[in-house]
This record gives sequence, C-alpha cells and structure tokens, in this order.
Amino acid sequence: MSRADRITASLLLAFSVAFSAGALKFYKYWGHDGPGSAFLPFWLGVVMAVLAGMMLFRRPGEIEDWLPRGEARARVLVVLGVTAAFIALLNVLGMIIGTVLFLVVLVRYLGRHPWWLTIAIALAAAGLNWLVFVRWLRVPMPEGVLWIS
Repeated sequence: MSRADRITASLLLAFSVAFSAGALKFYKYWGHDGPGSAFLPFWLGVVMAVLAGMMLFRRPGEIEDWLPRGEARARVLVVLGVTAAFIALLNVLGMIIGTVLFLVVLVRYLGRHPWWLTIAIALAAAGLNWLVFVRWLRVPMPEGVLWIS
C-alpha cells in the first residue's frame, strides 16, 4: 500500500468519525415518533469509517488494480459525465425533463435497450418521481424554463 493510500484512508477515517460525531452533536438521534435527523448521517458515517478502516488495514498488494480499464472505464466516465450534466442543467430543464433525458441516455447507452423500452422506462420513472414527491409529498422540485417540475 502506498503512502498516498494510507494518507487518504486516514483522512477518510477521521472525516467519517467527525461526520458521525457531528450528527449526534447537532441533531436528535431518536424522537418520540422514531428515528431523528441524526439517524441516517450517523450510520452513514459509521459505514464510511468501516470502509476506511478496511482500506487502511488491508494487506499489501491486495486490490491494487481497482480502476476500470477499456470499455468499463468509458462506461464509468459516461455515467459521471451524464450525472454532472444532469446536475448542472437541473434548474434549466427542471426535474421531470432532466430525469427523462438522464434516464434516456443511461438506459440506452448502458443497457442498450430498444428505443421504445428506453423511453417507456424514462417516462415511467419521471412520472413516478413526480407523483411521489411533487403530488403526494408536496416537495418543491426545480421547474426549469418550461415551468414543469
């Protein structure tokens, strides 16, 4: 394990512990009606700390080549690029249109499904997203220039 790996794992471990401790310090872990706002961040920090510990204490030579190569690398970069574009254009496109375009690109590129299935999946997922969050839960979503949340 290289020195950079040890430093990265140590910093991630420290950040994870601080994250969990901060969640417990600033938010309520449990309330009268169930889990409080600290519940999820606390356990997320615990999981991150366990993974950082595994990274820090792994044996030398174990999992050295973890970066994807070839087509797998291209697929990872496409997912990252499409996700970054989705986030950057969210306020312009709105949540529904952005979700449809995001899913069309990913389902078509990664799954190589036929166009009719790709569009059906994208529309169904965006519609369900709108139904649950906007209609039932009344969560405001970015509307974009067409005022479609």
